[in-house]
Amino acid sequence: MFAFPIAGFVVGAAVGMTGVGGGSLMTPLLILLFGFAPSAAVGTDLLYAAGTKAFGTWLHGRQQTVDWRVVGLMASGSLPAALITIAVLHHIGMTPAVQHVMVLVLAGAMIVTGVLTFVRGQLVAWLKNRAIFQNGRGDRLLGYRPAITVVGGVLLGVLVTLSSVGAGVLGTTLLLVLYPNTRAVRIVGTDIAHAVPLTLVAGLGHLALGTTDLGVLALLLVGSLPGIYVGTRIGRRLPDRALRPIIAVFLVLIAVSMIVRAC
Repeated sequence: MFAFPIAGFVVGAAVGMTGVGGGSLMTPLLILLFGFAPSAAVGTDLLYAAGTKAFGTWLHGRQQTVDWRVVGLMASGSLPAALITIAVLHHIGMTPAVQHVMVLVLAGAMIVTGVLTFVRGQLVAWLKNRAIFQNGRGDRLLGYRPAITVVGGVLLGVLVTLSSVGAGVLGTTLLLVLYPNTRAVRIVGTDIAHAVPLTLVAGLGHLALGTTDLGVLALLLVGSLPGIYVGTRIGRRLPDRALRPIIAVFLVLIAVSMIVRAC
């Protein structure tokens, strides 16, 4: 009983220190340490993410660092995609083959997240120098940006529903590519705001499938909220250059171990 609040605290602290999405840490933790089935780990983590990100959305909303138009565009793609993915899972059923696919999708998303976490600084600088979605460069592409945002939301909707990973680092990277002139804090706020309805819809879908443990969810939230607070305080005093490579390597190693175990 006490292991779950402790796990929530550790993951919350890691999220607060590094900004990496909790799904990249909590879902594999539930699978590898607590022996959860992949579907149960994903379903529980999705509602866990919805609860923790709702508070962040409220804070960003108060600071007016959320682009609600972009949130709407992303959600118009991600929410239907999440519902369709849930419907497909319901139709197929949580067979061993489906569980296997979910593990592989989760591991792949974690590897991509780890790599993006490691190169985020260089990526941001490169995007600002080579931005094509801005006036004066690729003006024709600007007209397609809303449609591309919706398509990006569709991809995130499927990925998050299958793995609970992607609404954080991957969503932020997508926004950086499409909206390079937007302030970093507004990018983060917009991504968090979009993650709330996406993880909530996907999480409720998994709840309907019976792949969510509400008791464990409550215990995780009890530990994670103070963990996020403590991690944020500590993160301000630790060098970002030291934290991100460590967490990136950690994510890749866990992903590789999950692939080896699945195969």
